[in-house]
Amino acid sequence: MPVLHKDLNKKLLRIVEETVIAHGMLKEKDSVVVGVSGGPDSVALLHMLRALTERFSLKLGIAHLNHDLRQNDSDKEAVFVETLSERLGLPCHSHKEDVLEYQIKNRLSLEEAARHVRYTFLNSVAEANGYHKIALGHHSDDNAELVLMNLFRGSGPLGLSGIPPVRDGKIIRPLINLRRTEIIDFLNQNRLTYVSDASNRDTRYLRNSVRHKLIPLLKSDYNPNISDTLNRLSSIMLSEEAWIEDVIHPLFEKSVLDVKNDRISFSVPMLDRLHTAAQRRILRKAILRIKGDLRRISFVNIDAVIDLLKKGPANGRLDLPDRIRIRRNGDVLLISREKSPLRNLDVESGHSDPLVFEYKIPKPESVFIEEIGAHMEFTEMSTETLPDGCCAGQYTGFFDKDTLGFPMVVRNYRQGDAFRPMGMDGTQKLKKFFIDKKVPRNERIKCPILLSRNKIIWVVGHRADESVKMTPSTRNVLKVEFFLA
Repeated sequence: MPVLHKDLNKKLLRIVEETVIAHGMLKEKDSVVVGVSGGPDSVALLHMLRALTERFSLKLGIAHLNHDLRQNDSDKEAVFVETLSERLGLPCHSHKEDVLEYQIKNRLSLEEAARHVRYTFLNSVAEANGYHKIALGHHSDDNAELVLMNLFRGSGPLGLSGIPPVRDGKIIRPLINLRRTEIIDFLNQNRLTYVSDASNRDTRYLRNSVRHKLIPLLKSDYNPNISDTLNRLSSIMLSEEAWIEDVIHPLFEKSVLDVKNDRISFSVPMLDRLHTAAQRRILRKAILRIKGDLRRISFVNIDAVIDLLKKGPANGRLDLPDRIRIRRNGDVLLISREKSPLRNLDVESGHSDPLVFEYKIPKPESVFIEEIGAHMEFTEMSTETLPDGCCAGQYTGFFDKDTLGFPMVVRNYRQGDAFRPMGMDGTQKLKKFFIDKKVPRNERIKCPILLSRNKIIWVVGHRADESVKMTPSTRNVLKVEFFLA
């Protein structure tokens, strides 16, 4: 093995050691499994923790998940990691998983599917082999990029707090205070090899676009220290989130009537006494506890629950993504996660209560709308590649892509919605449009509405907006297809 460059090693190891101590990441004689993809960040993390082994009396192991997304490249990375583990004399826990198959089976985005598979694997390795901690290679530039992306999405303080240095007391990120350039310098000066993932340079993905286009632009034209600024914001929000949680927890406990693994009930009168900001946090906290995360739970979802609290009906119900069901029975609000898809429960019970759904589409991809059991497929193409005779249909739309912007949103009908139906002059309220088209009330709430830049561009199955239609000058096309499961 190469000898670590002394000066750089001393500087960076001091930063890592201070980070570990400041966040209580490691204890003496901890057993740590390091998630190693073969890329620069995880390889650097492995070598740095190995250098700190004596300081903390650590026992190290390696975990590598082959996502099977890039065929031969994925297999080569697995071989690289296994060879590295042999050279270092460390145990290697390697596993291959078909993430695409998992994505299709579980109706997730590719990013969500990869994340689920990865963390399930890491946790299973830790549990089966007695590892106390799981170490991951996220660094300060990763954090800055995430804060910026969450800002674009309209996240609240929790999203702006970025990547937590420690999660659940088990997942640790010792490199969170190092820059990407410092990590690369460490590897180069010490002649430590790693593998490069070509997909990390594909700017069709939002994170890569932020990394390779937006951050450099912000640095050159607005703030040369933008990454440090975003990390400072993250640190401030992380600290304030911890303080707010200390304030919210007793209010949560006072409002709760009963807690079980898959359901929590609250006193409506107790919630009514609280400020709306506290209500939002308590509801998010409850959903997080029974769901395990807050993915796909949007601001609109939470505010719909608050409307149910404030405006009724006294015996109303809302359905949120991932089988989260909200029921109000007089003075009791019940939040539950159902074992079966909610639409199946409705069929069995004969209920047809209103739905609330909203999904963000960050880029052209497939999205599954769980509440109505349907898929939407977004595809980019040029007018030159359009098949002969193609035309829009009831469930297929062709739009001038240059008039649109991502992320797009698909949601159901809201009071006050209006658009300009193709071929018409002036806007029309969606309610009147549905009445004119004789769309039954129970079907209106299930109808997906596609928005770009907060403007309705397609009432799926009915009519597109005039502003996004294809014209003779159209060069780039967005094709959107709707499929019922």
